[in-house]
Amino acid sequence: MGNTGQIKSWLCAVLFVTAAFCSASQKPNIIVFLIDDMGVMDTSVPFLTGPDGTPVKHPLNEWYRTPGMERLAETGIRFNQFCAQSVCSPSRISLLTGQNATRHGTTTWINPKNDNRGRHGPMEWSWKGLEASDPTLARVLQEAGYRTIHIGKAHLGPKDSVGADPLKVGFEINVGGGPWGQPKSYYAKDHFGFHEKYVRKGQSIADVDHAVPHLEKYHGSDQHLTEALTLEAQRLIREAVNDEKPFFLHFAHYAVHAPFQAHQPYLKNYEGRSTREQVFASMIEGMDQSLSDVLDTVEELGAAGNTLVIFLGDNGSDAPMGDAYSVGSAAPLRGKKATQYEGGMRVPFIASWAKPDAKIPVQQALPIQSGAIQPQLATIMDIYPTVLELCGVTPPQDHMVDGASLKKLFTGKADPAHPKTFLMHYPHEHRNSYFTAYRTQDWKLIYNYGLPGRRYPDSYKPAPFELYHLKEDPAEQVNLVDKHPERLNEMMKAMVRQLEEEQALFPVDEAGSELNPVIP
Repeated sequence: MGNTGQIKSWLCAVLFVTAAFCSASQKPNIIVFLIDDMGVMDTSVPFLTGPDGTPVKHPLNEWYRTPGMERLAETGIRFNQFCAQSVCSPSRISLLTGQNATRHGTTTWINPKNDNRGRHGPMEWSWKGLEASDPTLARVLQEAGYRTIHIGKAHLGPKDSVGADPLKVGFEINVGGGPWGQPKSYYAKDHFGFHEKYVRKGQSIADVDHAVPHLEKYHGSDQHLTEALTLEAQRLIREAVNDEKPFFLHFAHYAVHAPFQAHQPYLKNYEGRSTREQVFASMIEGMDQSLSDVLDTVEELGAAGNTLVIFLGDNGSDAPMGDAYSVGSAAPLRGKKATQYEGGMRVPFIASWAKPDAKIPVQQALPIQSGAIQPQLATIMDIYPTVLELCGVTPPQDHMVDGASLKKLFTGKADPAHPKTFLMHYPHEHRNSYFTAYRTQDWKLIYNYGLPGRRYPDSYKPAPFELYHLKEDPAEQVNLVDKHPERLNEMMKAMVRQLEEEQALFPVDEAGSELNPVIP
């Protein structure tokens, strides 16, 4: 080959590499920072607002220390009425599919080994979780050229199912994910549950209930699970950036789910509460340090301006204070994880570019108002269409998406076209059992199916119908059923229409017959 041919060949190679780099650099990186069992009040960032729309700090906000969340809230927008399912697996699958739990069918947490539908739960609910054919956010982005990374808790299917392995539902890399909903231990000295004191001879790490896999290099050290997962996230972010590969990082911490085990460096910051409450607060602060570390990493790599960060919880608070039926762990909101009250279904949500810069093209495509609070209702299903729209990817035509893009809401303005309702259907037995909750922007309806569930305290006797006006009564203390029968009837009809449209499954009576809601 002559010099001219060599030059042409070299130019073609340069142009090819340059085009590939430009293509990668123009695609935004996506980090979903998902926290287990973190409620809207488990933070120093105030999400609730006063009558004038400004944030109001409550006693719990004064108790926690979350400077990383404060940093993200300053550069981005937080939602004060962001809703998720009140237990984990339904929310996690909704995030990855854009579908409501009634449609994808996983309507309670997934027991890794046994079908946990409950005594009166629907027979055909999706205990197996995600299937190989599901066009998850990870799979669709992977097909669009993204490196898809899962770190931490998965809990998307029971053992021996497709959903038990993130690598089978669209993720290229998996660190720590399996069928378990919680770790056996947060401590590396316990091998995160794979220590010999937990293991029978010949067992692999996949055989040991709740042992966190893929972290063997940390075993025997002083690392907390939150720190080990963060180190892995930082490593994989560096690799993706160095490889000039756009990435989707689904960073799903096991924290702050039980078992409550202190994150020691932060325990000293909390005094004046019970030991369990202090331990929980240290876990919150450790999680928050992880957020700061990830933000620092993308900034050090020069990738912050091209990286969208979405921070949220998967369901309401499970902080070890108060009971599930009153105002306590989510005060001034009522209830906690696994209930139909706002403390169980409202979660923290912050969206921000890791380093805001209005001159960057991807930020012009999705402008985010800094330091703003968005009061309009939004849900965990909205993440799927929002991310795909930003990345210029269309979901498969045969995949029904219940969520809607948050693009306009991210600007801090109202979006009249965005859905103003949220349906949470729970036809199973847990802390609160067999109910459907239906929210509009300010009104909330709860329908209780009247089946025997867990033993409730004498102070809690659920009525068949509960109706609350959340703007006037955020603590859900005054049942307005008798004062607003027309509103009750109207909302019941709307709720039933949505249940039917999404092909919801219902609890069954002793004879096995479905119990459909009765409109008054």
